[in-house]
Amino acid sequence: MLDFIVDFYSHELQLAIEIDGDSHNQNYGYDSLRQNELEQYGVQFLRFDDKEVKRTFHNVLRTIENWILDKQQQSK
Repeated sequence: MLDFIVDFYSHELQLAIEIDGDSHNQNYGYDSLRQNELEQYGVQFLRFDDKEVKRTFHNVLRTIENWILDKQQQSK
């Protein structure tokens, strides 16, 4: 059993969303290890910079929406 926390997670989509900012700069090694471990279980990651989320949230939402639509198309 893995014991990791991600910013946002959808079990149905097997999607983790991470918002990276200054606090992640010091934890790059841990973040990379955690992502590699979770990807071995089929979890996929989308990463966004915190400034991107604050300044162009609509682009972040569009990226997530497009990812979901692409995944749905692949599963048909």
